[in-house]
Amino acid sequence: MPGETDLKKLLATMTPELLAGVHVFVTLPPGMPVPGALEPVMLFREREGTTLIVLEDETRAAGLDAVFPCRMITLNIHSSLEAVGFLAAITARLARAGMGVNPVSACYHDHLFVPADRAEEAMALLRQLAEDSRL
Repeated sequence: MPGETDLKKLLATMTPELLAGVHVFVTLPPGMPVPGALEPVMLFREREGTTLIVLEDETRAAGLDAVFPCRMITLNIHSSLEAVGFLAAITARLARAGMGVNPVSACYHDHLFVPADRAEEAMALLRQLAEDSRL
């Protein structure tokens, strides 16, 4: 299935879901394997190293340094990887509230990593954006 591309429909029908747990970003040096105790929700290899997004408790147990304690919000709408403007509209709304966000797209859904202490505020902003898009 290719997913939805219509921006108005994407915004109007998304149902954001705040997932349990605090996530963090970790960087492993190039060539270092992912410790077996970690179950990253995302892994991305760059020249400088491998970035992981993992639960904070896992990194603490593995003795790894981490940054950006955040909460994961899944936008429950099957968005196309070719959809135009969906994440731009969402990140712009959060930016107007002075909130940083790290979006990640996968084949079925988009996911937002927002500051842990502002997760409920992000949820309210996303719900309002969906409501505004239905009008």
